[in-house]
Amino acid sequence: MTTRPNPGRRRLLAAGAAVATAPLARPALAQAAWPTGRPIEIVVGFAPGGGTDVMLRALALFLAAELPGANFVISNRPGAGGETAYAALQAARPDGFTIGGINTPGYLSVPIERRVRYDRAKLRAIARLVDDPTAFVVHQDSPYRTLADLVADAKRRPGEISVGSSGVGTDDHLGLTLFQAATGTEFIHAPYAGAGLVKNAALARHIDVAGLNLGEIGMLGQDKPALRPLAGMGEHRWDLMPEVPTFREAGYDVVMTSERGIAAPRGVPDEIALRLQEAIARVVAKPEWTEKARQLELPMAYLPGAEWEAQMPAQEARYRQIWEKTPWQQ
Repeated sequence: MTTRPNPGRRRLLAAGAAVATAPLARPALAQAAWPTGRPIEIVVGFAPGGGTDVMLRALALFLAAELPGANFVISNRPGAGGETAYAALQAARPDGFTIGGINTPGYLSVPIERRVRYDRAKLRAIARLVDDPTAFVVHQDSPYRTLADLVADAKRRPGEISVGSSGVGTDDHLGLTLFQAATGTEFIHAPYAGAGLVKNAALARHIDVAGLNLGEIGMLGQDKPALRPLAGMGEHRWDLMPEVPTFREAGYDVVMTSERGIAAPRGVPDEIALRLQEAIARVVAKPEWTEKARQLELPMAYLPGAEWEAQMPAQEARYRQIWEKTPWQQ
């Protein structure tokens, strides 16, 4: 049997690269009409190829059709678990021409562990799109077939097995922290600047286990995918991967997901924020988006910005409890 590549992701990355390298217009006047006055920058806090990058490139293409005349430019600014991008987004003029992706838990958890260059009070959530279960993923040829296999080997070789993540304080890292506490094990944490790099490290066997979200693996539609998940950290199995058990089913009380959505500087006019939110809502309601999301393996979970923000204090409290019990560090 042969492996069939996922054409959706490949075409999307090519299209997104073309958008990102398109020449920018001349500097716009202060009162440039939104959304056509100049290109709208979408700041991505992680390297190309990961779940956040792929989602936002797809969204940009669909939003262009919902906002006639709008021209979106992808700007990848990876680093510090998303902090670099969040700081840039906060510093941007609140005119609607700079928006960006935000990811929980990192957006909420990184400020718990250290001082950061952004303030959540100065950023405004526009919409949540995805809630993607975190997972432990291994190379197809890995000797680990189950989480129990991994735990048994980790207890034989404490501090020798490497687990990659998208950065300190991200969902992958927090999931690893919870797993170590639940099992009494110790792993080597290997942070990268995005899920695409983690995935490449797993494919090249530079790490033993990859902390990825189920939607980032790229295994649907393939007869023999190069990577395979041991288990996912969602409350329930994902309907697109019903064969993948949860950590709880395997006997480990570990629950962690990655929410991904759009935000803008807090001072963005309400009219622009609402137009963006409504445009995103129209996109996610389209059958064409549903099919694209399936191709890109995006676990959709749309929420308007205000509803998403209303959930964040409880999420932050949970991450603070994790920090107090089992501080996550490099």
